[in-house]
Amino acid sequence: MKTQRSFPKCIITQKGTRWVEGGHPWIYEAEVLSEEGGTENGALVDAVSEKGKYLGTGFLSRNSKIRIRLVSRNANDRFDEAFWRRRVQYAWNYRKTVMGEDRTACRVIFGEADAFPGLTVDRFNDLLVAQTLSVGIERIKPMLFPLIVEVLNEDGTGIKGLYERNDVAIRTLEGLEQEKGWFLLPGMEPPASPVTTITENGIVYSVDVENGQKTGFFLDQKYNRLAVRRIAKDRNVLDCFTHTGSFALNAAAGGAAHVTAVDISETAITMARENAARNGLTDRMDFVTADVFDLLTKMLAEGKKPYDLIILDPPAFTKSRKTVNSAERGYREINSSALKLLPVGGYLATASCSHFMPTELFERMLERAAYDAGVQLRQIEQRQQAPDHPILWNVPETDYLKFYLFQVVRN
Repeated sequence: MKTQRSFPKCIITQKGTRWVEGGHPWIYEAEVLSEEGGTENGALVDAVSEKGKYLGTGFLSRNSKIRIRLVSRNANDRFDEAFWRRRVQYAWNYRKTVMGEDRTACRVIFGEADAFPGLTVDRFNDLLVAQTLSVGIERIKPMLFPLIVEVLNEDGTGIKGLYERNDVAIRTLEGLEQEKGWFLLPGMEPPASPVTTITENGIVYSVDVENGQKTGFFLDQKYNRLAVRRIAKDRNVLDCFTHTGSFALNAAAGGAAHVTAVDISETAITMARENAARNGLTDRMDFVTADVFDLLTKMLAEGKKPYDLIILDPPAFTKSRKTVNSAERGYREINSSALKLLPVGGYLATASCSHFMPTELFERMLERAAYDAGVQLRQIEQRQQAPDHPILWNVPETDYLKFYLFQVVRN
C-alpha cells in the first residue's frame, strides 16, 4: 500500500484476500492474521493483504466472528458526514427508480446490499424504523440517522420520527444491548403514537412499529401478493401463516369467492381481521387461530378439498445451516399436505424466507412434496423479494426469499 493511511491496519490471510477480492464485504475472525493494538470496537480499520495491498476499509467488530465489515474499497474515501450523505442519497435514489409511487412503504436501506453493514431502515408512510445489528453502525448512528431523515424529507416524504427496533437477540453477538424506542432527532419531537397507516397494492394497513413483528410489517412480498391476486378471482382460498392477512387480503381484493386466513397467533388473527374490516373485505373472509401443521393434517383426515388456491408463507424454518435438514422436512410436510388437499387444476403459492434454505434445496423439496402427493407441478412464476430489497450476486446473504406459483396437474 503506497499511500499513507490514518486508519489502523488489519493483515488478512491469502484465503481472506481472495474472498474479499471476489466481492464479499465480510472478513471473518479466522482470516485476520494481526491487527494494530488499541483499536476501539466498532472503529474503522484498513484491511490489507499479507503483501501490503489495500483491500478496503470497514468496521471492526471484536465480539463477532465477522471481524470486519467493509464499507468501501476506495482508498480515497473520507468517511465524513458528506460520505454517508452520498450513500443515503444513492440508496434513496435507487428506491425512487425501482419502486416509483410504491416507495411510501418500502425498505430504504438493506444492509450490505446498500453498503450499510448491519443496518435495516424501513419506511412506513411518515415513520422510519431502524434495526442496527453491527457495532460500527451503532457508533455512527447519532450522525447517520438525522442524515437519513434529512435526505428523505428534502424529497418531500414528511418523515415525522424514527423508531429503533433493536429488540433482537442477534445484537448480543456484537456486544450490543437489546432495546427499542424513539431515536431523538434534532429539532423534532417524537410522534405521539408508534402506529401509522400504509397503503400497499391499494390495501390499507395499520402498522405498529413498536409491537409488530421485525420492523412492523413485511414489505418484501409486496409484488408476490399481486401475483396471487391475479389468479384468485372466483377461487376458494386458504392463506396459511397469514400474519396480518396481507396475502389473504390481496386474494379477497382480487375477487376470490372466499378466503380463510390462518395463523397460530391470536394477536395476528386480530390484526388480520381488523385489516379486513378496514378494507371492507370481511364479507368474503373468515379467520382461524390454529397451528397450520395440525390444521392441514386434520383436513387431510376429513378427506375434503374445499380450497382451490392454497398459500404457504411460513416464517423462516431455519436460521442457521445446522438446522437446514429439519427445516427441509417441515417445508416438505406442509407443501405435501397442501398439494394433497388441492384438486387437479388447483393452485399453490409457496415461499421460504430463509437464505439458509438455498433455491436448489427448496426446489428439490418441492419435487419430493409433489411426488408424495402424487401430482405434478406446472410452474406459473418463480419470484423473489421486491426490488427495494436488492440482491448483490457477490453477497449470497442478500438473496433470501423464494416464491413460487404452481398449478397442480395429474401425475
